[in-house]
Amino acid sequence: MHRYRTHTCGQLRESDIGQTVRLSGWCHRIRDHGGVLFVDLRDHYGLTQCVVDPDSPAFAQAEKLRSEWVVRMDGKVRHRPEGTDNDDLATGKVEIYVSEIEVLGPAGELPLPVFGDQEYPEDIRLKYRFLDLRREKLHQNIMTRVAIIDSMRRRMKEQGFFEFNTPILTASSPEGARDFLVPSRIHPGKFYALPQAPQQYKQLLMMSGFDRYFQIAPCFRDEDPRADRLPGEFYQLDVEMSFVTQEDVFAAMEPVVTGVFEEFAKGKPVTKGWPRIPFAEALRKYGSDKPDLRNPLEMQDVSEHFRGSGFKVFARMLEDPKNQVWAIPAPGGGSRAFCDRMNSWAQGEGQPGLGYIMWREGGEGAGPLANNIGPERTAAIRTQLGVKEGDAAFFVAGDPDKFWKFSGLARTKVGEELNLIDKERFELAWVVDFPMYEYSEEEKKVDFSHNPFSMPQGGLEALQTQDPLTIKAFQYDITCNGYEIASGGIRNHRPETMVKAFEIAGYGEQDVIDRFGGMYRAFQYGAPPHGGMAAGVDRIVMLLCGTTNLREISLFPMNQQAMDLLMGAPSEATPKQLRELHIRVNLPNKGQA
Repeated sequence: MHRYRTHTCGQLRESDIGQTVRLSGWCHRIRDHGGVLFVDLRDHYGLTQCVVDPDSPAFAQAEKLRSEWVVRMDGKVRHRPEGTDNDDLATGKVEIYVSEIEVLGPAGELPLPVFGDQEYPEDIRLKYRFLDLRREKLHQNIMTRVAIIDSMRRRMKEQGFFEFNTPILTASSPEGARDFLVPSRIHPGKFYALPQAPQQYKQLLMMSGFDRYFQIAPCFRDEDPRADRLPGEFYQLDVEMSFVTQEDVFAAMEPVVTGVFEEFAKGKPVTKGWPRIPFAEALRKYGSDKPDLRNPLEMQDVSEHFRGSGFKVFARMLEDPKNQVWAIPAPGGGSRAFCDRMNSWAQGEGQPGLGYIMWREGGEGAGPLANNIGPERTAAIRTQLGVKEGDAAFFVAGDPDKFWKFSGLARTKVGEELNLIDKERFELAWVVDFPMYEYSEEEKKVDFSHNPFSMPQGGLEALQTQDPLTIKAFQYDITCNGYEIASGGIRNHRPETMVKAFEIAGYGEQDVIDRFGGMYRAFQYGAPPHGGMAAGVDRIVMLLCGTTNLREISLFPMNQQAMDLLMGAPSEATPKQLRELHIRVNLPNKGQA
């Protein structure tokens, strides 16, 4: 007999009845029923009920067992007594009558319970993550993550992609976030950087003639914590292809992502034939560049109905041609209580309020706005929005560049409050035609709005002749249920176009050579047209596991302060380490940031 087990704790069935077996695992739950001890023994594979009564030679040892002790148990498989089957367990028709117990690893008093799914303080959970990971739901999430990554790999290979690994120690690169720097001992005063993404390497692979690349790539960004991104590191399905248009990337990746979602959606509907939404349309209709399409509400521009109207606040705003009035329909929201609640919510968001019109029985509009603009304009708004009696509409006015985010929040709030969002589905879409540039109010200059390596639509000619803020890029995102889960683009592979693109953002040719020298050189020696994308593994797993917290799908995450409470990182370096690296620590004074 094997030293530790003949079977796993999830393996025994009725066909094993009568066999003498050996199991090893953790004491998940121990129950005393009238002097008979029941031990639910757990391992990675499942749970088996083990019974020890006073007649068993193992009874004295069993009385000493405590929760989470690791033990070996020998015994005979038998039917559970009639009426005690557990159909929720794969092993639920059998139990083991225990004849021998060996304690392999006793456990101290637990700082958090493993049995059950109750909430526990996050700092305790992260400090004792090895215990937290024993909990059933978290354990299942991690195994789902493993299976999702396996599915991604399989589907990518079926599409003709090859898996390559790119360097972790690389050069610092301005890709939109702060680098993690690694000091070089051999080259004093110089630093490597951990890659924010394998962007340049994957493009260089295309220069090298490898054609179709993918990688489950770790990425490192020294960013402030965000709700939808783990501090420090995250993983992405990184992809690049040669001799492709945007359509080719879509054709290759849409079935991969759809297939992964369908495989793990547990029967929930998944979008087939994803819609393609231009960036400007996404902002206008949904107030978001990552719209949640489970919410059926679409905003509309109703400026004409307020222009020159009796509602002077909006009418005066509309004298400025850049200002608009947007309407958010609210089916079933035509009660004063709901409209007042939305108005209070808007004030809590720092807005002066949220104008509204309610349509009462007979189709008449009600509320201050309706009274000011009159029945004819109110009826025209109702017709345009397609709302009916008992419905309402909310209005946001001003410069759309400044209010679109708030309008998107209001659309989401209305959808949630009126239970319009179907939470039992996955709605995927492409968002396309991102602007190449944006104006940075902070730096008072034109800057890249997205990936600086994207090809501008119209190429070099557009860069030379168009207002930069009107140029669109071959840049696209994949969105799902209000999250951006992937981003990509067709790359700018012509050296002169690359230099011009950076020049518009305030970088000279020498800056390009200094910062992206390897790639710039590669473009001089026959660069194929190429493009790709990167999908966020963590976010996809999070959506498919039905959680909104990335820590619930990651093995050993940091906390919101970017600290690893389990391993004690970051930690201070020893004087010897600092001497070897030729580094002196210059700490800020207490009270300084």
